[in-house]
Order: sequence, then structure tokens, then C-alpha cells
Amino acid sequence: MYKRYLLALLSCLALNAGAARAGQTCEQNPPSAEMVGKGIAMAVKTVGQLNAGDAQVVIIGRVGQDLRKYKQHYSHLGFAYRQGTGKEAAWTIVHKLNECGTALSNIYEQGMGQFFLDDPFRFETAVLVPTPELQQKLLRVLTDPKRVLAEHTPDYNMLAYVWNTRYQQSNQWVLETMAMAQETSIVNREQAQAWLKFKGYQPTVLQLGPMTRLGGRMFKANIAFDDHPNEKRFSDRIETIGADSVFDFMQKAGMSTDYFVVSL
Repeated sequence: MYKRYLLALLSCLALNAGAARAGQTCEQNPPSAEMVGKGIAMAVKTVGQLNAGDAQVVIIGRVGQDLRKYKQHYSHLGFAYRQGTGKEAAWTIVHKLNECGTALSNIYEQGMGQFFLDDPFRFETAVLVPTPELQQKLLRVLTDPKRVLAEHTPDYNMLAYVWNTRYQQSNQWVLETMAMAQETSIVNREQAQAWLKFKGYQPTVLQLGPMTRLGGRMFKANIAFDDHPNEKRFSDRIETIGADSVFDFMQKAGMSTDYFVVSL
């Protein structure tokens, strides 16, 4: 199993692994041997725990950045779905990544090894297992080239306003795609957001002062605040979608059957 992940990891390194990131810097520094080793070990351990269960689709989160000053833990979410059966099953990650140095994004499929190659702050992942019914709905979406992009907006904003469709950040795509899968009548982002609001989703609230907002807007192509209502923005209340809030919402709404953490 280690050999299989090492080959996959080396392949993705050859394919410009740093070209897209989820809230990370765009520095093209080669990964250290220690980081590669930990990434492989983390991938193998995560897949081992996933293969010990019977889930077909999970929502997976990683600690890509240190968000403790914002009282957040996990920074980035993606879907993972199983291919194959038993201990030799492989898992494919489907997630939204920001194109480095730009305000654009795309939906990517990656192996588990590459998911942990992105220089994470901590080698730790959280796994939420949706209900069996929701898993089957998600699997149909994630394996359909058209439907998997239905809720995707390329214009990327790391702090996109939760109830606006001008921009979209990575966790927002996961949550809105989950809503579309759960409620098949949803065909656009406006409907997905209305459904989430009706179901009681509570966004992440960040307290960001004017100087912090100004610095982010001036020096980061992937940060904007013009989609936030003035009354919230000027009171330093930035409402966006943090990974922790998605885990909390799905558990409280009865959309999951299990939640566990894997770490080195």
C-alpha cells in the first residue's frame, strides 16, 4: 500500500502539484522529505480507517492553516468517494481549489496522498460520514461530470459571503453541492442557499476590523468583501463558511452517522 501511494505522490509532484491551493501561499518550494513522508503516512492511515468501515462517500477536512486566532480548527473541506472494495479500495478526493495568485478556482479530483501534500499546518483530518441515503445521492453527483460542476462558481473569494452567489470559496462549494444532492429539486446556488437557510445552517462569523479588511483586499487577489452587506461589513462582522460550521450543521441536522479524527 505504501508503494502505491508513493507512486501516486511522485506522479502528482510531476504535474505541478503547487499550481492550485486551498488558502495557502503560492510559493513553489519543493516539499521536504519529511513532509512527503508524513503526507504518505497520513494518507495511508486515513485510507486504512476509511476501508475499515462501509462508507462510500465522506466529507473530509484538513488543517491547512493555523486558524486558532479566529477560533477555527479545520480550514478546508472536500468530498472523498470509494473506488473498489475491501482493504484494497482507493479513495478519490473531489474538492475546489483556488488557482494560485488569482481570483479563480476549479474543481479537482486527487488521490488521498495529494490531499495531504499541500503543506498542511497539522497532519490531522476530520471525517464526517453522511447517512447512507445521502451518500448514494452524493456518489451520483460526484461521478457525473456535469452535475459535479452544477454548484461551482469559478470566481473565488476566500471569505465569500455565505448568502451571496457573486463569489464562492471551497467550503461553500462543498456545502452547496451537498444541499443539491440532498434535495434533487435544487438546480442553482440561490436555491441551495435558500434550502440551507431553511434548514438552519449557521455561518462562521469572523470579527475583522477595517485595517485587516483593507490589507486583505489590497494584497490578496483571492480576498474580497464587496459581496458582504454593508451593515455587517462595517460592523466588522464577516459571515462566511468555515469547515467546522459544516461539520456542526450536518451532525445537528441528522445528515451524518459518524464523525472521527485521524492524526499522526
